[in-house]
Amino acid sequence: MSRSTQFSRRQVVRGLLAATAFSATTKLSGCSPSSEAGDNTDSAAGEGGEEVVVGFIYVGPKDDFGYNQAHAEGAQAMAALPGIRIIEEENVPETSAVLETMRSMIEIDGATVIFPTSFGYFDPYMLEMAAEFPEVQFFHAGGLYQEGVHPDNVGSYFGYIDEAQYVGGVIAGRMSETGQLGFVAAIPIPQVLRNINSFTLGAQSVNPAATTQVVFTGGWAEPVKEAEATNSMADQGIDVISCHVDSPKVVMETAEERGLYTVGYHANQAPLAPTGYLTGAEWDWESIYTSLGQQFVEGKTLMAGDIEHVLRGGLAENFCKLSPYGPAVTAEAQAEGDAAKEALINGELVIYKGELDSNDGKVILSPGEEYKQQNIELEKMDWLIEGVKGTTGS
Repeated sequence: MSRSTQFSRRQVVRGLLAATAFSATTKLSGCSPSSEAGDNTDSAAGEGGEEVVVGFIYVGPKDDFGYNQAHAEGAQAMAALPGIRIIEEENVPETSAVLETMRSMIEIDGATVIFPTSFGYFDPYMLEMAAEFPEVQFFHAGGLYQEGVHPDNVGSYFGYIDEAQYVGGVIAGRMSETGQLGFVAAIPIPQVLRNINSFTLGAQSVNPAATTQVVFTGGWAEPVKEAEATNSMADQGIDVISCHVDSPKVVMETAEERGLYTVGYHANQAPLAPTGYLTGAEWDWESIYTSLGQQFVEGKTLMAGDIEHVLRGGLAENFCKLSPYGPAVTAEAQAEGDAAKEALINGELVIYKGELDSNDGKVILSPGEEYKQQNIELEKMDWLIEGVKGTTGS
């Protein structure tokens, strides 16, 4: 949806609330909120086979070659299911504006399931709406659901995409001539740190001397800072760059202009860097969204316990995948990348195992210790490993 459509919906919500405040006993004449929003289809879920209306909210544009596009592609896969109708809003900031968007989707469009996809939507905004609308299911990408603390209509889903980042690191470590890698990152939250560390560990598995220079831009979409960071890394002799920002477009295009190799993120950015794109860690939201959509159609809910409150998976569960190898990737690198991928899928490879130290000299894991992917400690990550040049501060 365009930004103008967002404002129109919010204006309708304000009008409804104002009318209610003026006269709590007066009903709006003749039409439901759904028909006021221009929708002629009844959309209440769970009533006699009527369609389930599912709302998706994005912090940026749906065609950003990144985070939002990956979710939007998954949403369209869900929309193809009989009995599902998707509504979407893009460019919604991580502020109280998302409250208006969620409220309008519920009260105007009749949504009974909401996917606020960006990190900053979760607390306090999504949690506030979940408490206000206990009959609506809210699913967040990455927010950690806590049983007994959060409402039972809240769910959390996310993928172990650091597995794909690890494989990308293997390719980067083998293809780098200098052993110096770069990583442009947004904000030092656990998911971002986990990707940086896994990428570096992958590179170190084939080149123990490999290092990763990380630059935090301080925001999910900071194109000027992203370009500056990429150019600075090129000037320092770094020859392979990856990233974790909402839209990798600027990083990929800038690195391509500077003649660097790249490892993408979120979606396939090969069209942006046809020469230097090696591979990328991609979300496979189509799998999880179609699975959840089918459960919605069947009447399953978080509240009834039919749907798990915490959904996690990696390469084996099709939560994430690798971009096809680019033309520059050697046969040797491909073989090593394929071997790492297969070992992760089979459970033979544990990314985080001792001895593992942080880049400030602290022991993370002693010899013999390990954190498997399901370990909750990885979702609390606040450290960078030895070999990463940078700090967790933005």
